[in-house]
Amino acid sequence: MKVVVVAGIPGSGSTTVLKHALKEANYIHVNYGDVMLEIALGMELVEERDSLRKLPPETQKKIQKKAAKAIKERSAESNIIVDTHCTIRTPSGFLPGLPQWVLEKLQPDMFILIEADGDEILMRRITDTTRTRDSERLNDIKLHQEMNRATAMAYAVYTGATVKIIENHNDRLDESVNEMKGTLK
Repeated sequence: MKVVVVAGIPGSGSTTVLKHALKEANYIHVNYGDVMLEIALGMELVEERDSLRKLPPETQKKIQKKAAKAIKERSAESNIIVDTHCTIRTPSGFLPGLPQWVLEKLQPDMFILIEADGDEILMRRITDTTRTRDSERLNDIKLHQEMNRATAMAYAVYTGATVKIIENHNDRLDESVNEMKGTLK
């Protein structure tokens, strides 16, 4: 079975593109952050998702390991798409979203990065009242996307997976979804 990792920085629209594409794809959708949240809630470490990135890095790593194991168990019999982030901006710097121990468990076949222009991402974040997001400048957003690209390629070198970049610009969701559907075939 295939394991595909889809990632984008907050506000890139990666989850939106993925949800639309999955209507016609034979994959099980697993959100890595949701699995981590379930684990962290069970351990009584957080009360809501956006607090995960503020946990100490060692605690985040323990939760990542448990999540990788849980996701791998779900992927035994079906194609799976793991919706996650390549990197997580933390107070102490960027943390790999899929460190070595996670990649060893998942063994992904492909990484798909969803990107948008910095100003599009900034406006999406400002208008999204469903999440608690840290404010960032355009340069911070650009740096985060650059870190994602570099990290995705490092993951690919380690796993032998391919890396595909899909642009998700405002008012062009259908194009992004169609490109995603074509990539998943």
